[in-house]
Amino acid sequence: MNTTAEWLSPVETPALPDDAVHVWRALLEVDPSTLRRLKSTLAQNELERAERFIFEPDRNHFIAARGILRDVLGRYLQCAPQMIDFVYGARGKPAISSAGSSHPLCFNLSHSHGLAVIGIARGREIGIDVEMIRSEFASDDIAQRYFSAKEIHELSRLPAELRTEGFFLCWTRKEAYIKAKGDGLHIPLDSFDVSLTPGLSPELNTSDRSRWSLRSFSPEPGYVAAVVEEGNGSQLRYFSWAP
Repeated sequence: MNTTAEWLSPVETPALPDDAVHVWRALLEVDPSTLRRLKSTLAQNELERAERFIFEPDRNHFIAARGILRDVLGRYLQCAPQMIDFVYGARGKPAISSAGSSHPLCFNLSHSHGLAVIGIARGREIGIDVEMIRSEFASDDIAQRYFSAKEIHELSRLPAELRTEGFFLCWTRKEAYIKAKGDGLHIPLDSFDVSLTPGLSPELNTSDRSRWSLRSFSPEPGYVAAVVEEGNGSQLRYFSWAP
């Protein structure tokens, strides 16, 4: 089921035990001075990626999301956001560089329609995904293309008023899993199953499901999100980012 999250005020130097997962949410519509400050912390390759966006709102949301990610990670690392160096896996998943190797602080970022979520864990992989619920995207054609046969069947049995939410529960859970694995779309989305019925506990049916924990939550009204992390039984805490 979707977790009813208690969103805490931002912590300047948050403590992250080994058995905990922290989730942050942030609105990407920020004032111009905050956007300039966030942009000033980005690395050259991030600035170059930002310039590839044709539309200014998309460009600004990318800048804000990456700047907020750096701000949040800087709180855990107790360093200036611009001092953080990222390395990228074979399929593009970022990690923190520490003396030429990856840092034990693991993270993942997702954003959709002006809202970002960040998942953070220590010493274990994590994946997170958020989507705005919108009926025009939740089509049968897209489900047939990306969902497994079992998921399509479960979706078809939902009442019409729950089908769009069920679609995005499925989408975010699948995306969070492949992001945790770090394999991107190298894993066909129809090669594994997740549950998608609103109100029921989420299930992950993969060959390595004993390795992972899956949870869903609602970061804002009209959005659904999912987080997948290695291990099980971790404490989940939620924070709201503010400039």
